[in-house]
Amino acid sequence: MDRKSYTAELAGLRELRTEITAAEKAVAAAQKELDKLTAQRARRVAGLAGYEGAQAPAIAKASGLSVGDVVRIAPLLDPTPAAVRAAKADDQAAAVAAPAPAPVAEPVAEPAVAVAPALTRPAPVLEQPAPAAPVVEDQVVAEQVAPAVAALVVPAASVAPVAAVERPAVAAGPRELPTLPEGPAGARFEAVTTGLVSKRPNFTQQVRATVFLDAAAGMLAVRDQVVRVDLGARTPGEILDAVLATAPGTERIYITAGAPWHDGAERYSTLKDAVAAWLNTPSERWTTAVGSGRDKLAGHFVHQRQPVGRYAPVASPDGPVTEIRSMGEWFDPDGADVVTCRQAFTLLWQALRRHWDDAVLMGSPSQTGRDLWSRTIPTTGKWAGGYPVLSEELRGLLHATGGQGRTELILPPRVPDQLPALVEYDRTFAYAKHLWKSPVGTPRRITAGAFAAMTGAEQVKALMSCSHWNVRVTVPQRWQHVGLLPAPVTGDRAWIYPSEPGTTFTTWAGGAEIHLALSNHLMPWKVEILGGLLFEDGKPLDEWGKRLKSAWADLTNLSKLHGDERQRTAAYLASRAVRSVLLFGLGGFAQRPRLVSGTTPVGEALPAGVEILGQDGEVVTWQRQAGFSRDPYAHPEWAAYVWSGARAALLDMKYRDGKQIVGHAGALHAKPGTVVYFGTDGIALTERQPWPYRGEPGDYLLKGHLTGPVEHPASQEQYLKLRGLGRAELAAIEKGADQ
Repeated sequence: MDRKSYTAELAGLRELRTEITAAEKAVAAAQKELDKLTAQRARRVAGLAGYEGAQAPAIAKASGLSVGDVVRIAPLLDPTPAAVRAAKADDQAAAVAAPAPAPVAEPVAEPAVAVAPALTRPAPVLEQPAPAAPVVEDQVVAEQVAPAVAALVVPAASVAPVAAVERPAVAAGPRELPTLPEGPAGARFEAVTTGLVSKRPNFTQQVRATVFLDAAAGMLAVRDQVVRVDLGARTPGEILDAVLATAPGTERIYITAGAPWHDGAERYSTLKDAVAAWLNTPSERWTTAVGSGRDKLAGHFVHQRQPVGRYAPVASPDGPVTEIRSMGEWFDPDGADVVTCRQAFTLLWQALRRHWDDAVLMGSPSQTGRDLWSRTIPTTGKWAGGYPVLSEELRGLLHATGGQGRTELILPPRVPDQLPALVEYDRTFAYAKHLWKSPVGTPRRITAGAFAAMTGAEQVKALMSCSHWNVRVTVPQRWQHVGLLPAPVTGDRAWIYPSEPGTTFTTWAGGAEIHLALSNHLMPWKVEILGGLLFEDGKPLDEWGKRLKSAWADLTNLSKLHGDERQRTAAYLASRAVRSVLLFGLGGFAQRPRLVSGTTPVGEALPAGVEILGQDGEVVTWQRQAGFSRDPYAHPEWAAYVWSGARAALLDMKYRDGKQIVGHAGALHAKPGTVVYFGTDGIALTERQPWPYRGEPGDYLLKGHLTGPVEHPASQEQYLKLRGLGRAELAAIEKGADQ
């Protein structure tokens, strides 16, 4: 081969590389479209189950699925004759009740499920008008026969789901959750990771030189000065040039307004593509900082609204790094200027320093929250050596089965088409109320047989402890209110909350939610224990939570009492930042599988298993799942327990005077048919509620009131628009009252 042939082959190879890259993108796009269509098919199959004359074979033929696949998506379409199913169920029940004789040396098979006892309680002090008569009747019966309620529960084997006359549209098909395996494999679910412990650090975090930039107005806040800078076309390189020329040594730039990463977004198919393109805008003097160690390929963090750009000088790519970040990570500036934002950071740092001598504000509230928590790890007592990290298998189970906040839009006919009003309540600093107790140590596995063998008092104690349960749940026949427990589904929502009477589903839920389902004041639900994990009760987050609550309270008071308006605004923003430290710090404990993003020059081989986010003439931007890291601060059991408690409090929250319960709030204390929306730490209803607001964490604050009649929102986007109108209307009313 001569040089001319060699050069021609190289040119051909480059063309082939381009074609392969295009083909890879086409395959990824096709797979994404296939997943979307498959989920759409599952939703349609589930929706067809609502037709009384629907038949599985016809749907299977039309959908291209097997009859078995159709039945798994929509169990109501099972073509097996009811008598045969009942006979099989009776045979299975008889086999469990009377097992065949076995040699003495072999253990007797334990039951597959155990029915949890109903936990009744006195009626709450603050009660809404009584619901419809059937619910009251069932409530009275439940209270009269509380000691024997478990005996009244019909075994699951003989109960068939009851189909409603009118079934609401099903958003997605059912999703199967993992369970605890038997045998040696199950031992890993009662273990911790060897040599991985959360320990108190013996160093102080490095303070980063930080400035605040209004990219819309070109105003830069540097220490106690404000300087106007020329940002040119607002590319990353031009921003870095302008800022570093004015404030040499800057390591972190917070954009308070202007969002330059959205410039030219209309040219891209998605906002994420636009952000990725902006982050990778070529520059003669700046290049992507790749970091070191585990984060060597991390590069930029691509996010639609809160990206992080990490840059180093081209002349010294391993030298000093400067970050461009969004102020929205900490709080919504809501029009505040750069001076106010900088002052908010100062007040935040001062408030935290009153509780941590070594407090340092890191790049994000998540990093800051976790670092501050690590400095509350006890130096004496049982956990002085640190908190052990659970096994990877157990962390994976909690990741798959422990949902976050409840987000649900309740549609007609469960609520009116025309809402008489839209009233929003928001739980103030909600998660802070649920940090006083958390699971610690290695969990103990509880089988259905072990739960059945417990005394009634032991069962109640187990359910009220830090625990995570695999259960089969049945909605009571006369239930008329919102759903209580999450059910897994496919699609974007991941979880729904069934409320249709007679519906049966299998799920995982925390002890707080299971306890509420069994003890709510309306009527107990039927809950069958399939298995669970029982932890030791501890207080790993209590001290962290107390200090953050104190800092939040100080800043909240300052935002109301300070004589200077700018200082009041800054204090309010700082209090919102404390909320973010707690909220995202807690989310950091969940330690979901890592999503790593990075860039690779065009023409070079991409890392295995990446998803391409975008491409320009110079680099390809990608991301990939990196699995679970050996993170010494990974504690998904804490996040799952707090989230479970917060979801339960959206339904029923107690007001206490010392140890005495003096009232209740939450969705279950509103009339049936009045709850319109659940949004993580708030709810929207059609009428106001007599819930007292004391300004304490967890209290329900009236946040918005939109006077009706209001057309029921058909989507979350429509609801958010109405919510904004309701907040504006309430603010105008309160402002008029003050004047």
